[in-house]
Amino acid sequence: MSTSTTELGLAETTLLRFATAGSVDDGKSTLVGRLLHDSKSVLADQLEAVERASASRGQDAPDLALLTDGLRAEREQGITIDVAYRYFATPKRRFILADTPGHVQYTRNMVTGASTAELTVVLVDARNGVVEQTRRHAAIAALLRVPHVVLAVNKMDLVGYQEAIFAGIAEEFTAYATELGVPEITAIPISALVGDNVVEPSANMDWYGGPTVLEHLETVPVSHDLAHCHARLPVQYVIRPQTAEHPDYRGYAGQIAAGSFHVGEAVTVLPSGRTTTVSGIDLLGKPVGTAWTTQSVTILLTDDIDVSRGDLIVPTKDAPATTQDVEATVCHVADQPLTVGHRVLLKHGTRTVKAIVKDIPSRLTLDDLSLHPHPGQLVANDIGRVKIRTAEPLPVDSYADSRRTGSFILIDPADGTTLTAGMVGESFASPEPVKDETEDDGWDF
Repeated sequence: MSTSTTELGLAETTLLRFATAGSVDDGKSTLVGRLLHDSKSVLADQLEAVERASASRGQDAPDLALLTDGLRAEREQGITIDVAYRYFATPKRRFILADTPGHVQYTRNMVTGASTAELTVVLVDARNGVVEQTRRHAAIAALLRVPHVVLAVNKMDLVGYQEAIFAGIAEEFTAYATELGVPEITAIPISALVGDNVVEPSANMDWYGGPTVLEHLETVPVSHDLAHCHARLPVQYVIRPQTAEHPDYRGYAGQIAAGSFHVGEAVTVLPSGRTTTVSGIDLLGKPVGTAWTTQSVTILLTDDIDVSRGDLIVPTKDAPATTQDVEATVCHVADQPLTVGHRVLLKHGTRTVKAIVKDIPSRLTLDDLSLHPHPGQLVANDIGRVKIRTAEPLPVDSYADSRRTGSFILIDPADGTTLTAGMVGESFASPEPVKDETEDDGWDF
């Protein structure tokens, strides 16, 4: 019998995490500023600071983009460089927003911002239509399994609010994103600068009968059904007080990555494969019978078995297989290329192991979604398929089943630089089979 969210006493979340993306000067920061301003989520002193900064630059009206572009370099250049997180709320829902850069060289930041998002707003300049960076952001949203994508066709005021222009862009983008496997696409014509269809309906586009951006954000379904999650707890810390009050206490602390755990449940510790049962769960210093996704807890086990940081506690009936051969779709984010034979560190959950890139079967061509076979390397912002051999077995899920335990990053062992973000399993691109190479040229495992 499955356990529903209602049976666990949980209400459906009222929190939506979403990200914005688009090309340079498409108006992402202006859209975010308009959302914050028109939804009355801006404090008076913040607005006064923006007005002063805008006036000093000779602008007649407040530049709402300055509400999100907080770095000095961002304000001076008029572009977004880093991911800007903003928190706001309306009577219907709370929001965590990631405003991501549009420059190609900052695509890595878009990966960061969208990795935990349940919705991505992709902006397109109505004058330019769908461009390469638009396609790249759609591909990343598809790879990251973002369930909802909003196409915001911006600057409609500069094309005379013409329905035909909006319809053409919406049709082209929808066809492309659907081929990638994006499950839901909503197209909205807007003018972030003027405010058309951002928070209030536009009087200039009576031909459009859909929701405003904010209305869609407030009503889009956000489902966190625990019955369909694979329960996973990456162990972050072993707690042994060894005090007079707790002489024999041994707990395994971490944040539950997915699903729920119950006292008395049979669990397996991976990668060792040892099994036991949950004897107790401590949450905020108090014992509870059940704990679920995103809660930070300490789990106590019936048997005294060897558990350490980096291990994964899972229900015995739903344990993933462990493997040393990981196949994944990746987005390369470092300036230095990722090459076949590259020796890296692979960080999965709380575990970090040595690994070797055994093969790069293909690189995705964004224009037509074709695969360039065996490129030999991936350079910054490339999306491709890789085969990796790890020094130790890893309990990995398919990214399609779990965004938390199906993802990993590759790290340069020399300086700790993040090289690549990876999603385990199949993606929208199915690479051709590649014969495994046996030469490892070092690191024998």
